[in-house]
Amino acid sequence: MKGVKPLILAGIVAASAAVHANDLNTVIDKSSEINNLAAQSQTKIDKIADSMQGRLQQFKTLNKEIDGLAVYNAQLTKQLSNQIEEMESLNLSMDQVSIIERQITPLMLRMITGLEQFVALDVPFLKQERKQRLESLNAMMERADITSSEKFRRVLEAYQVEVDYGRTIEAYTALLDVDNKEREVDFLRIGRLELIYLTRDGKQAGSWDQKTQSFVALPDSTISQINKGLRIARKQLAPDMLTLPIHAAE
Repeated sequence: MKGVKPLILAGIVAASAAVHANDLNTVIDKSSEINNLAAQSQTKIDKIADSMQGRLQQFKTLNKEIDGLAVYNAQLTKQLSNQIEEMESLNLSMDQVSIIERQITPLMLRMITGLEQFVALDVPFLKQERKQRLESLNAMMERADITSSEKFRRVLEAYQVEVDYGRTIEAYTALLDVDNKEREVDFLRIGRLELIYLTRDGKQAGSWDQKTQSFVALPDSTISQINKGLRIARKQLAPDMLTLPIHAAE
């Protein structure tokens, strides 16, 4: 019986060792499982952290866009306010333009009438050309497809043409009743001071007398100076002194 106890002790030790081995394996397995779960949790945490970082970056980007949009909206608000002011100014200007148009049309008509009277009393040079210009102005005033500004510009242009006549020298050819016979003559206009004609054969000359409202004959001694004046006006000679009588100016 004494020999049995050691065997029992050995069995108990073996059994205890086996139990400890099983427990150790279980602990190791649990530890591995815990490690795997921890690794999975860390992976999830990393993903969540990356997602949070991305969302934070999007948040910052959106904040910048919002700030930019706020500045842009403020600028648009200023522009809209300025445009509203400009529209109000334009509306006021349009109202004023309507008033001006109603006033400027009678003014232009008076200007054309005044120009007609002036031409009728003026030295009778380029009669047909000046007559057609006045007729064109009167016809223009009746047209609705021409703006008031364009009409006014043309009226002023006609006045400027008449002003320029007073400071230029010109030679042109036209028909004239000479000694009760219509003849082709060369006219020499020196501003509004003198309007002289010379027949094409160079034998007869005359000058407009504003007092008598008619042409008066000039002596033959003036013909050479008239020819010289005609050549100067046609730019065939350089400008030079002319000795001519003055009858046109009052």
